[in-house]
Amino acid sequence: MSSKILTFLLFTGEQHGKAEEAVNFYTTLFDDSEISSIEHYGPNDPEPEGTVKQAHFSLNGQRFIAKDSHLKHKFDFNPAISFFIESDSAKDIEDAFKVLAKEGVVFTPLEEYPFSPKFGWVQDKYGISWQLSLVP
Repeated sequence: MSSKILTFLLFTGEQHGKAEEAVNFYTTLFDDSEISSIEHYGPNDPEPEGTVKQAHFSLNGQRFIAKDSHLKHKFDFNPAISFFIESDSAKDIEDAFKVLAKEGVVFTPLEEYPFSPKFGWVQDKYGISWQLSLVP
């Protein structure tokens, strides 16, 4: 199969209406990141006007799609799936962890562990989980 696999983020529940804010936040946090396109719902669409119909963006060259949904779903973001960031820069890990942890939840403090000289796991203010690991 020669299909592309992209990460799709659905902003629903308490996060509904925050897709564009999150996309803007993430693309300023990581190098080689950009917003390719954002399409908003209009006045005659089934979602609230101005929310994100579909946003295409990349973080450090990795492509993503995001969307808002006001519908009640039986799911939301959870830590069972997280973005795993590896870097050889302690400063980059520390800076990203600090920004992602602000208004979020720290699951694992940014410290030294047997498997990494510096590792932390955090859920950001949008409910997305991130694991950050220093690679020597």
